[in-house]
Amino acid sequence: MKKENIYILGIESSCDDTSAAILCNDQILSNVVADQKIHSEYGGVVPELASRAHQQNIVPVVHQAIEKAGIKKEQLCAVAFTKGPGLMGSLLVGTSFAKSLAYGLDIPLIDVNHMQAHILAHFIDEEDHKKPPFPFLAMTISGGHTQIVKVNSHFDMEVIGETIDDAVGEAYDKSGKVLGLGYPAGPEIDRRAQLGNPKAYQFTKPKVDGLNFSFSGLKTNILYFVQREVKANPNFIEENLNDICASIQYTIIGILMAKLKLAVKQTGITHIAIGGGVSANSGIRKALKDAEQKFGWTSYIPKFEYTTDNAAMIAIVGYLKYLEKDFSDFDVMATARLKI
Repeated sequence: MKKENIYILGIESSCDDTSAAILCNDQILSNVVADQKIHSEYGGVVPELASRAHQQNIVPVVHQAIEKAGIKKEQLCAVAFTKGPGLMGSLLVGTSFAKSLAYGLDIPLIDVNHMQAHILAHFIDEEDHKKPPFPFLAMTISGGHTQIVKVNSHFDMEVIGETIDDAVGEAYDKSGKVLGLGYPAGPEIDRRAQLGNPKAYQFTKPKVDGLNFSFSGLKTNILYFVQREVKANPNFIEENLNDICASIQYTIIGILMAKLKLAVKQTGITHIAIGGGVSANSGIRKALKDAEQKFGWTSYIPKFEYTTDNAAMIAIVGYLKYLEKDFSDFDVMATARLKI
């Protein structure tokens, strides 16, 4: 008997990227992302500008996603959207559009937790990507979040460690700002780290009990270190930039891997999946691959296109919820702070 095709439209608007994707069952037909370059001028995301840009982008992005998928909007079975967490103004644009479209087409509306979506992106059916078996550990690392999550099933997740202050992506960006790099700084620090000596300089590794993280002390340590060295040699950054970036990255990856090792020890789970923007980092990817050889872990690393905020990950959660008939009421509200 032929399986009936389920078409899901996913909409993501939690921060500064407007994205729409179409899934046929668990396979991607299209995944369109419109980013907002304007924030680089300010060294970070400006919420008011972000929400305005979403309003301009959402109609053409959704239209393009449907067109690229080669379907008509009348074939859609449900609309999935990011409920939170994220910037309230940005979330409202996606939420309002999703409600209107689902209501107009008389199809179900499905709200999605952005952090769950980063984890469940691993269940998009890709030819050369293996899906993690339950239970597995997921480390979600991004500009706004740093968490270790024990994933028992698609919708049974337990946060067992998280940052008590700043996220890892923020540590990259603030360090980059100190060094005069553009926003976002993570990709540039990663690029330069590959050209430098990771043990050229030593930075503080915050002592935090259990599986929780802290990055505020590291940011302060890097700031004071750079200020001190520049005072002694005004050309210090320019002359040593690759080594500084390599040392920062080495320290951050050391912090992340130490917590992962502890999580594996405490849970006995050796299947490790990563997600979020920082999971695009070449250093963390290499560290996970090295851990496979050294500790016998199995790691699950998403494609680059599914690391940053994208609607494909929203759509796959929509598909999984659709199978469970887990639909939203039309009075559902966007939520800036939303726990897994």
